[in-house]
Amino acid sequence: MSEQTSASSEQLPSIFTTEPPPVIKDPYAVPLADINMVDGRIFEEDRQFEFFERLRKEDPVHLNEYPETGRYWSVTKFEDILFIDKHHELFSSAHGIALGPPVNSEPNPEDMNLSMFIAMDPPKHDLQRATVSGVVAPRNLAELEPLIRQRAGSILDGLPVGQTFNWVDLVSIELTTQMLATLFDFPFEDRRKLTRWSDIATANPGGGVIESEQQRRTEMLECLEYFTRLWNERAAKEPGNDLISMLAHGKDTRDMAPFEFLGNLILLIVGGNDTTRNSISGGVLALNQNPLEYEKLRLKPSLIPNMVSEMIRWQTPLPYMRRTANVDFELRGKQIRAGDQVIMWYISGNRDEEVITNADQFLIDRPLARHHLAFGFGIHRCMGNRLAEMQLRIVWQEIMKRFSFVEVCAPPTRLRSSFVRGITELPVRVHCH
Repeated sequence: MSEQTSASSEQLPSIFTTEPPPVIKDPYAVPLADINMVDGRIFEEDRQFEFFERLRKEDPVHLNEYPETGRYWSVTKFEDILFIDKHHELFSSAHGIALGPPVNSEPNPEDMNLSMFIAMDPPKHDLQRATVSGVVAPRNLAELEPLIRQRAGSILDGLPVGQTFNWVDLVSIELTTQMLATLFDFPFEDRRKLTRWSDIATANPGGGVIESEQQRRTEMLECLEYFTRLWNERAAKEPGNDLISMLAHGKDTRDMAPFEFLGNLILLIVGGNDTTRNSISGGVLALNQNPLEYEKLRLKPSLIPNMVSEMIRWQTPLPYMRRTANVDFELRGKQIRAGDQVIMWYISGNRDEEVITNADQFLIDRPLARHHLAFGFGIHRCMGNRLAEMQLRIVWQEIMKRFSFVEVCAPPTRLRSSFVRGITELPVRVHCH
């Protein structure tokens, strides 16, 4: 798709109805005010780090304002992001976690207005999150580990050695989708539906996944219909250890309205799919781009747990989360007003040199590698962060047993999105020991 495409929905979140300015090639050749980091073309071309570097240096609390969104602030420094994430009483999630229309605007009758616990404030957030958090409790993770290892091994053993294939499809998607099917106790033969629903939930119309909001709505309703059947089956049985059963029997979730149920489903699907899948793909790419680190891994596979944290920081699969200011608040001399949207750019904070030494380097033996923002902080910290780390650890342990080199054969194809830092195609060839 050319950069001159006029359909604004292909470049910015679908709330934008006016044509956005042309994509900026050089972040240092334009006025600061013209930088708008929610433009997905910047991420599709993997040029976001140049822009964030300038914003961190010159305007770390950066204002954009459009009729469709009102005012929104891009916060790009590690410590500022940490403060906002930890102070939910000042910065609310209840108005949405992605950039949207102004808080006081008239609701769009076509919007589905899904409710999910990540987009709630206490006390309701805490009650709904607690209902499903048991699925990733330490004991449950320990029970899942042998299954994940067996599946990862089976997937890797089935790869076509000596042939070029799309790593994203055969490995990253397949492993995470099998895991999601297990967590939901979802019919295994239909598991790719979960991948499809995850992609639809976060896609911009015209970007290659869906063509319109109406298509999104239609397919999301199919998702709701499918899961409602599963809900009814689980509600009629004794409580089980899968997510649907937990929701159906939980006292704080069993009376959810349909769109609240759908919202929480989408949260759990996207949270269990996009993050792990894109970190698996991003990790293969990072090792190819940093061959000395790959050699370090070959010599010392015990670095894998630490490397996993570095891969998650490096990829930052969800580049931002939005909050809405509950009160007027001053940050670095900028006056944030109550009702303003505030975007915490985790992907920028994870490259903040003031907090992370040599932040632009990929180092698999980095000290304190888990000290990153990719999982968020505070009450909304990613519920499944230990499961994500475990899946990545296992898949890399199994890769290193089988292959001396996962070779990237062509540049990746990246998603046109600022909300999900996704890789859709990664042509590779595997080489055995």
